[in-house]
Amino acid sequence: MTNALPSTVDVAAARELVRATPRARLIDVRSPGEFAAAHIPGSHNVPLDLLRANSSGLSADHTDPVVLVCGSGARAEQARNLLATAGFAQLAVLRGGIAAWEQQGAPVTRGAGKWAMERQVRLAAGSLVLTGVLGSLVAPKLKWLAGFIGAGLTYSALSGTCGMARLLSLLPYNRTPEQDASALLAALTR
Repeated sequence: MTNALPSTVDVAAARELVRATPRARLIDVRSPGEFAAAHIPGSHNVPLDLLRANSSGLSADHTDPVVLVCGSGARAEQARNLLATAGFAQLAVLRGGIAAWEQQGAPVTRGAGKWAMERQVRLAAGSLVLTGVLGSLVAPKLKWLAGFIGAGLTYSALSGTCGMARLLSLLPYNRTPEQDASALLAALTR
């Protein structure tokens, strides 16, 4: 079956798809904390780390269109590739993610969640670089910590992936509780 949706959709197209196709699914692949902080009404949280952990057993029991959402589009694109490999046919990434959704004035449900992953990465990277630079005044070899983080951020920008975000997503703060995994995946697969 060929993909009837373009690989990416803008906010207007996503809103029209959901309006015109009641069975269309909005799947948010951010961490549970990010989802709790702000999400699109009617969307379901199926974190990317959960999709990766269950990728071998994923299959769709439907042909409904699925729009994948994250903070900016990078994690949603990774999820799209993973789900396409698993046989999902109608997949699209919300171009610009929830940030674009909010900029267009589309409705958002807010709660008391955790910091967005991008903000967590900025804090961790900035703290490590600052530690490396200041620490190098006492222990000159600590300058390599700042260099390593800078190289990682450069690679992240060029590849569209983020190793630090992946590591941070493994922290208990950002993880999906084990008991919720099947229910979360059901929002995507059934």
